[in-house]
Amino acid sequence: MVRKRGKAGLWLLGLGLAVVLVTPLDASSTIQRACMGSDRRAANAQLCACIQGVADQILTGRDQRIAARFFTDPQAAQDTRQSDRDRDEAFWTRYRAFGDAARRVCG
Repeated sequence: MVRKRGKAGLWLLGLGLAVVLVTPLDASSTIQRACMGSDRRAANAQLCACIQGVADQILTGRDQRIAARFFTDPQAAQDTRQSDRDRDEAFWTRYRAFGDAARRVCG
């Protein structure tokens, strides 16, 4: 099987099957890196990779960058949660869905 990586993040696989990566290449491990860099005892490569997979399904790249900051700045999470701005409220709804899904999928 031959794989070629195109400029737009497309992986072309030998049998004529194309899979489009929906996550920008620079954001593809934002949550995973933040998770592994955190001081949480439960953080390990398998768990952090699982959480990243869920994030890739639910959060945009921008959302992931915001959420990654919460690992090192819990006050930012609190400020976002309590914000009255429509953008923050919409993000928090997506972030809660991500957290719920990550708990279900990753244990």
